[in-house]
Amino acid sequence: MTPAGRTAIDAAMMQAVDESRRGAGLTAPNPRVGAVILDADGNVVGSGYHARAGSDHAEVVALRNAGDRARGGTAVVTLEPCRHQGRTPPCTQALLDAGIDSVAFAVADPIHSGGGDQLEAHGVAVRRGVRETEAREANHEWLIAEETKRIHVTYKAAATLDGRIAAADGTSQWISSEASRQDAQTLRRRADAVIAGIGTVLHDDPRLTRRGPDGRELPDQPLRVVIDSSGRTPPEANVRNGRAPTLIGTTDEFGADPAGRVDLDRLCADLYARGHRGALLEGGPTVAGEFLARGLIDRIVVYVAPTLLGTGRPLIGDIGVGTLRDASRWRLHDVAPIGDDVRLTYLPRTVSQEGIA
Repeated sequence: MTPAGRTAIDAAMMQAVDESRRGAGLTAPNPRVGAVILDADGNVVGSGYHARAGSDHAEVVALRNAGDRARGGTAVVTLEPCRHQGRTPPCTQALLDAGIDSVAFAVADPIHSGGGDQLEAHGVAVRRGVRETEAREANHEWLIAEETKRIHVTYKAAATLDGRIAAADGTSQWISSEASRQDAQTLRRRADAVIAGIGTVLHDDPRLTRRGPDGRELPDQPLRVVIDSSGRTPPEANVRNGRAPTLIGTTDEFGADPAGRVDLDRLCADLYARGHRGALLEGGPTVAGEFLARGLIDRIVVYVAPTLLGTGRPLIGDIGVGTLRDASRWRLHDVAPIGDDVRLTYLPRTVSQEGIA
């Protein structure tokens, strides 16, 4: 592919993937997108990312940074350039106006496809599927949410070696290390909603806010969602402190399942309709079991500490499994040592390796 060679384009795409991650937790309902511009000699002359909905798309930011050096060059983008008029003009036209000769993108746009075809119709060389695996991973929540039309849910928990998230007396602070808890904050910063059950709110009174390494709350906060069938969240609870938007999910608002609890399918579809694409589930075993039983968990992240309790609250509650044959089975996606702890990430076995990582 000309003018830039494949090696330069692959390297530029990895840079674009890194750029896209800078928008984590901030772009919903839009995807995370990064872009890099190479000049006619294959040198990087501009880069950018989509910062939030309504702001310039990654291609436009990268083109602005490149200026006239973009003419005759290559645009490398993590997602197929859009060709539709939304809150911002189409990126395909911006690329054509800038005199780009070739475009390489990683993932086809599942919502507004055809940008690549339009560019080709105007004489631009287009390469598809460059570093698609890495780009999909960086935009995983959005892609799954657009496929299912419900919010993507990651269940996060800290557990002992014997699978306990709290001791028999309910104490759980802290099972994981400080380093693991700091790492878990990166998951919150990636999500645009954080979900907990009323049991967690009553027992732990969490803030459910994004915080930096110094412990201070960040300017941009996710939607806090409390699964609270009968509206028992106290007025003085931290989730009502006004430091982040909060939704109390009751049966009055979202209906009830056959057991009289909040209809989680409806809740997740509603969060998608409100523009949210990625949620971090931080509830206890009961609410986590309810989500899992409904097939509403898309990723599991467990911080395993070198601690044994013997008894206590389990990692997951009842999911309706009575025999090993019916067990919920997952695929190991990533292992990361964090001091003496280990972070384990699992994906459903129905998600192919090519589809996510």
